[in-house]
Amino acid sequence: MEEFLKQCQQSGDSAYAALKSVLEKLQHPKTRTEARIFLANLQSQFHTQEALDQCFRTYHFRIHDVLLSDYQGTNQRFLPSFLPSFLPSISHFHLFFLFCLGYQSRKKLTMMEIPSIFIPEDWSFTFYEGLNRHPDAIFKDKTVAELGCGNGWISIALAEKWSPFKVYGLDINPRAVKVSWINLYLNALDDNGQPIYDLENKTLLDRVEFHESDLLGYCRDHNIQLERIVGCIPQVSPPPLSILNPNPEAMSKFITETASEEFLYSLSNYCALQAADTDISALVEIEKNSHHRFEFFMGLAGDQPICARTAWAYGKAGGCISHALSINMIFDFLKGGFQEISSSLDLSFDDDSVADEKIPFLAYLASVLKENPFFPYEPPAGSTQFRNLIARFLKVYHHIPLTTDNVVIFPSRAVAIENALRLFSPRLAIVDEHLTRHLPKEWLTSLAIEGATDGKPCGDVITVVEAPHQSDLMIELIKKLKPQVVVTGMSHFEVVTSSAFEHLLNVTGEIGSRLFLDISDHFELSSLPGSNGVLKYLAGNTLPSHAAIFCGLVKNQVYSDLEVAFVVSEEENVLKALAKTVELLEGNTALFSQYYYGCLFHELLAFQLADRRPTTQREGAKTKSADMIGFSRSAISVLNDAEFSFVEVENSTMIHMDVDQSFLPVPAPVKAAIFESFARQNMVESETDVKSGIQQFIKCNYGFPTDSYTSFMYGQSPFALFNKLILCCIQESGTLCFPAGSNGNYVSAAKFMNANILTIPTDCKTGFKLTEENLTMSLGTITRPWVYISGPTINPTGLLYSDKEIHDILSVCAKFGARVVIDTSFSGLEFNSIGWDGWKLEDSLSNLSSTNKSFCVSLLGSLSFEMLTGGLTFGFLVLNEPLLIDAFHNFPGLSKPHSTVRYAIKKLLDLKVQKGLNLSEVLNEQKKVLMSRSKRLKETLHGSGWDVVESHGGVSMVAKPAAYLGKTLKLNILASDRSNGIEAGACEVTIDDSNIRKIMLTATGLCINSGSWTGIPGYCRFTIALEDQAFEQALECIVSFSKMIVKD
Repeated sequence: MEEFLKQCQQSGDSAYAALKSVLEKLQHPKTRTEARIFLANLQSQFHTQEALDQCFRTYHFRIHDVLLSDYQGTNQRFLPSFLPSFLPSISHFHLFFLFCLGYQSRKKLTMMEIPSIFIPEDWSFTFYEGLNRHPDAIFKDKTVAELGCGNGWISIALAEKWSPFKVYGLDINPRAVKVSWINLYLNALDDNGQPIYDLENKTLLDRVEFHESDLLGYCRDHNIQLERIVGCIPQVSPPPLSILNPNPEAMSKFITETASEEFLYSLSNYCALQAADTDISALVEIEKNSHHRFEFFMGLAGDQPICARTAWAYGKAGGCISHALSINMIFDFLKGGFQEISSSLDLSFDDDSVADEKIPFLAYLASVLKENPFFPYEPPAGSTQFRNLIARFLKVYHHIPLTTDNVVIFPSRAVAIENALRLFSPRLAIVDEHLTRHLPKEWLTSLAIEGATDGKPCGDVITVVEAPHQSDLMIELIKKLKPQVVVTGMSHFEVVTSSAFEHLLNVTGEIGSRLFLDISDHFELSSLPGSNGVLKYLAGNTLPSHAAIFCGLVKNQVYSDLEVAFVVSEEENVLKALAKTVELLEGNTALFSQYYYGCLFHELLAFQLADRRPTTQREGAKTKSADMIGFSRSAISVLNDAEFSFVEVENSTMIHMDVDQSFLPVPAPVKAAIFESFARQNMVESETDVKSGIQQFIKCNYGFPTDSYTSFMYGQSPFALFNKLILCCIQESGTLCFPAGSNGNYVSAAKFMNANILTIPTDCKTGFKLTEENLTMSLGTITRPWVYISGPTINPTGLLYSDKEIHDILSVCAKFGARVVIDTSFSGLEFNSIGWDGWKLEDSLSNLSSTNKSFCVSLLGSLSFEMLTGGLTFGFLVLNEPLLIDAFHNFPGLSKPHSTVRYAIKKLLDLKVQKGLNLSEVLNEQKKVLMSRSKRLKETLHGSGWDVVESHGGVSMVAKPAAYLGKTLKLNILASDRSNGIEAGACEVTIDDSNIRKIMLTATGLCINSGSWTGIPGYCRFTIALEDQAFEQALECIVSFSKMIVKD
């Protein structure tokens, strides 16, 4: 025994060699009993679950009992609405299938497992729950084959329950076959090595054999006439039967009598790419004896279907045939009016792993673009379905019982780290040296910690100390410096077990440090992820309140640098606050990045069937945390007072007139550009360089001048770019000036980052526009002013600045040496522009003279509204001032648009310059829709007691609930509404500017922005770019709310 274990300990290969020696003894009648007793004694050495796991890690094998009664229940494969049910795997299952079986009388199977074959328990519940629906006669006395038998337990269990004549377990993996034979002897003989006979006086050795085979090759070569094959088509809707008869004639008769069209279709879909020697003769026979016709394709790039007979002939001649619903879906989408991008579609791949990822995603993307006229609202915390996929992946693969609410999505790991540090603004933070590259330079050079030691206040100044990428050295620094926040990763050798992580948790908890642990380098998007001590710890223990885990997803086979990140925590307040930092500083995380990684998670979840073992009882947090740093003063103020998106409760029907997003139909040219950007391979830099397009765009639309010194910056959204401009203002000790009636999110972002802010008064008589007089009075009171202007279309009022008005405003700014930021993000949809001739900024700026050299004008913009790009978000910033350009580059953590986004934007900009007929017509039509919406909303609001400011462009307008202020309304508040700040129960409330938003939501389900967001006391904002039905419902809500007031 000792020599055996010593040999196994050397390596997995050594363990396999030792087990082969045992198998040789099992196969010889004279040594069989001795070998079986040896295995029984070996199993008794490791009788606890902990000992078994240790055995697997140390000796590279384990023998354990599979309790069959643990796997009863209904077979429910996870398939979220996030992805369609057709999404197939391309090559995971070339060599084996998943299998289904029901509960049987045997209480347990004794199974050997080694690392180089699939672990059977992950498939067990599906195995037991599927075939058991069929009558016993379906296998009784039949000759059966199991494809991809793994360690053989399915074949053994099938023989034990149904007494077939013979079961052939087949697998292409020779190690799997050897281990299957060992498992057969483990279950055919008792612990004393004596045979176990069934009612027919046979043993499992009489009923089961295992052989190395590529699909049915062994049976074909040995002329074995099979009557049944056990199989389930992977990652497509499960067929009504899981029994296939491989004899073409019998199979044809069996299937055509019982199976549906969907089943017949999925039958040939067991893999996407089939080799020339794949035998599809059974499908040819089905076509001959039934009306059904299978659809195959010649290679991966073929778009014309051929029948099974033609595919069989082509394959025999050496051709490559494919059959996948994903391929079909892609070409189906292209035929729906997108033929012009077919030339960009290249589905030939040198690497199968690239095809595995790209084709399913393109199929999903095609389905989304084809079936959805617009992209749905997603909360700033991230796509609900994407967060659900991450939570389910952690639960299924790593047994961590988290929910969607435990996950927040960020554009990148760098953004997640920076936002977390800004949320807490620690006096001192220790950050892993590998994670500081994208942090602001001032944090890495600040010595504010010195001032803090002598009792002087530091304000919200952050000092970052870099630490080595090794936990023992990191811990030594933590103990000496006692930081308030620690951000670190772990070395590969440290993450194998949980001990280093537990030590880190204990030390930071005792000191009172917030811990953010990066597992990006160790998180595997794989069906067989390696050991991860951090995730093992979380499977058995609650994450302490002072700790959070973050992970950047960037490892994929297809799109270089396509990134999203997620943060996991079990502290509700921290998660909610982190989600709000995304809303303030980023807007949202790029939707298509979430779609892409969502596809990967979905495919892995479909591959790894859900674990039906009882959930392990997790222990409470082992670490008792000392007093920890809370949110920064500026963060607390904003989190308490700013207007954020309402949290949607399950099954709620909120109507969002409070978000800066268009839900109008996405034009076909935009859909084409999106799909083409992801379909293209080997893009060159010129295809993603949007500089000349943006340059032409701002010149034509606003007359904004540029030269060789002009710098163009690009972000995932204008929010991300504006966030960096705020930091530039702070660095210059400037004051950010917002006219009353500005974008509330931008104002809140500036407050969050503790910028100096001045509100410039505006007046109802001028439509709350900025005027020379008010601007002059305000700028005269401050030094180093930064002036924010939304225009030509003003958000939120929808009014327009004329060319003369912006010239007069810029003249005042030049006089005071102000840095001006003109935000054009909400412009381009001017629908009531009579008497308005657009802007000619080049003329205005050339006529201005300023003795103050700090005066400059920067242009912030987005194409999301003008191009109605839906889920395709893109922001640009044009800077002409060298000092400002240098300052901007001091803040490197910008979430930038991926090359696929830049490619799509360039295509759309080129179309606009070419005055593409289709795009121009659609955009003009959308302006008409917005004009009609604006008119109807104005009439509805006016008729319901609101004072309305008429809009002339954009997607929003403002109005004051004059008839409601001071009125009392009776409400019955549900407990589910408490998350939005209203106490549950029946109550009477008096309506005022501070509660109108919450009351209207509670009473009608309509979400609007209040005067707190608009910056205009008493005036609420309504957005109008809703889907048709939602807009009609919104109007009904406004009317019904007025009736409630009248009634009460």
